[in-house]
Parts: sequence; C-alpha cells; structure tokens
Amino acid sequence: MREVYLDYNASAPLDERVVEEMRPVLSEAVGNASSVHRFGRRQAALVDEAREHVAELVGGHPGGVVFTSGATEANNLALQGAVAAMTGGAARLMVSAIEHASVSRTAQWLADRGLVKLEVVGVTAAGWVRPDMVAELIGPDVVVVSVMAANSETGVLTPVGEIAEQVRERGVLFHCDATQMAGRMSFDMGELGVDLVSVSGHKICGPGGVGALICTRQAQRRLEPLLMGGGHERGLRSGSLNVAGIVGLGAAARLAAEERLQEAGRVSALRDRLVAEMMSRLEGVHENGDVKRRLPNTANVRFVGADSEAVMANMDPVAVSAGSACSAGSIEPSRVLLAMGLSRDAAFESVRFSLGRFTSEEDIDLAVDVAVRAVERVRSMTS
Repeated sequence: MREVYLDYNASAPLDERVVEEMRPVLSEAVGNASSVHRFGRRQAALVDEAREHVAELVGGHPGGVVFTSGATEANNLALQGAVAAMTGGAARLMVSAIEHASVSRTAQWLADRGLVKLEVVGVTAAGWVRPDMVAELIGPDVVVVSVMAANSETGVLTPVGEIAEQVRERGVLFHCDATQMAGRMSFDMGELGVDLVSVSGHKICGPGGVGALICTRQAQRRLEPLLMGGGHERGLRSGSLNVAGIVGLGAAARLAAEERLQEAGRVSALRDRLVAEMMSRLEGVHENGDVKRRLPNTANVRFVGADSEAVMANMDPVAVSAGSACSAGSIEPSRVLLAMGLSRDAAFESVRFSLGRFTSEEDIDLAVDVAVRAVERVRSMTS
C-alpha cells in the first residue's frame, strides 16, 4: 500500500544527502570535540563548519550558535536563561498566545514560581500578532519577548521585523522560535533585529535530537546556562557535543538555504492544488488563518461536520495532523485555533496538511481521494 506523508511540520523525513555526510562521522570518526589532540581537533573542525551553515541559514554569526538537543531546549535556554540572568526584582515575560508548548509552558512554569509575571499577547482572527499590541504591553520591566516566526499549526507568518523594532527600542531581548520558517523561507535575524533564534534539525530534513539557539553577541551575555558541567558552547550548554548530529544539522541547513526558494514555489503549488481539489469535491471546506501570509507548505483545513480525529483515523495510509505534534493525544481543541477566535466545534473539525521536499503530485492525488472518502464517511456516521 502506498504511504503518503503530509506531516512535515511535525517532523520532516531525513534527506539521504544528509545521511551521507553523517555516515563517516558515525562509522569512522573518533574523539571528543573538546579534546586538544588531533582526533579532537578533527571533530571540532566538523563542528565549526556546521556552525557556519547554521548561522548562515538564519543570518547569524557562527560564534553565536549554541548547539542544543533541539528547538525545545533552545526555547527553554532563551527564556529560562534570560530570566536567570536578570538582576533586581521580578520582571515581566511576554509571549504570544500561539507559541509552541516549549515556549508557552516554560513561560507559565517561570510565572508559577514567581520568577516573572507572564504577559500573553493575543492574535488576530487571521492568526498573527499585531506589532501595536506588543507595543501597548511592553515596558522597561520586560526581560524578554518571545514571538514565533511562523505557526506550526496554521503556517501563518508573524511580522517579526516590525515587532522586533518595537522590542529593541526599549532595550528588551527578543526571542523568535523560527523552527518552522527557517529553511522554508528567507529569515535573517540581523536584518529583522532578532536577538535569539531557535531552530531544529528534524524540521529541515536533518536528524532529530539536535538543534541550536543562535544569539547575537549582546544577547549571549544576557543568558545563564541550564546545564552545568564543563562549560561547553561558550559556557551556555555543557556536555560533550553530538558531532554526528551537528554535522547532519549543518548539512541540512546548507541544503535548505540552497534550495528553499525553488522548493517554496513547487510545494506551495502542490498545497494549493490539494486544497482546491478538496474544496471542489466536498461542501463545507474552509481554510483557517491568513492564506496570504503563511508558509508555502501548510494548510489548516476545517471540514464542517466532521471530527478531525475521526477523519484522521480514516485517512490511513495518508499521514496528517490535528495540530502540533507536542499536543498530540490531548482531548482539548487546538489552543492556537481558539486564540484566533474559532469555536471549540470548529477547532475540533480542523486538520493540518503540511507538505515538504519529497511530496509529489502523485502524493497529492492520493491524499485528495483519501481525504474526501474519510470526510464523507465521518459525516455519514454523524448525520
């Protein structure tokens, strides 16, 4: 049976070209990248090369790349590290209402312990954060503002540069989770004015379990580490480096930077075809979020009268999602869609389709047929 994978926003398939660059490190390389002997120096050279590729992907400086176990750890380091480094009394922490759980739950954890006062910035019905809303809430007592570049569930883009301008005017750290946007669209933290950027390998057809927090030089000095030990990664992330994973992340970052423009055009055409075909064959199909400002690979679709969990259960062997992979298994509707003003019923009827590098026209044809049958079956069972 042909399988179709349309859940790239959860995790993208590993590119064979990345595997080939990792293979010699896994099978032949030996030594700790922190060791001074020739074996260690060879490992360190591989890490340094990967730093350059990761930094280039987001317009950062290689010296500002702090390798982590993924974007979740990078997000935690940005928020917890900034709070731990602040001086004086309790301050405010600002995050948007549609952040990934690794930001929203970390922020709530810090607030629950009285370390900060949490300020949640709402979003428009279209799913993006208005810069003026940030400007109204921000003040000198804010330690860090965290707003994602693109939402994983809807694909809607945030006006990062405009928000950064508001934040920087007040001397506040600005963190941006660019996990979904980096590698799919152009993102330059220098041009945008972002201080801290999180990325992850498995979102860009690289290995899982490796990511990075990319910092400006000024921002690095305003963070405290989460992990103590040998003082690796400029003192911000102790632990012997995962050289093979880092090499894979670097290779994936390089390939994404080289191919993202071409891929964006190809994938967006496939996504639009997918949605158009489903709309032509089914009644009551609506897209959630701003369709004019979103990732090229993502469509969040509501099938009126069809529970999303039931639809997904009937879509095998086509893989889609009802939201973020980190909220899978929850019986609650998507908090992202609720924050946009959708009703609970509408949120429970919404499915995310996310395409990527290896999605083909044949995949789309099969996905449309399977989705139409699944929705029709679920509606017939509840009518």
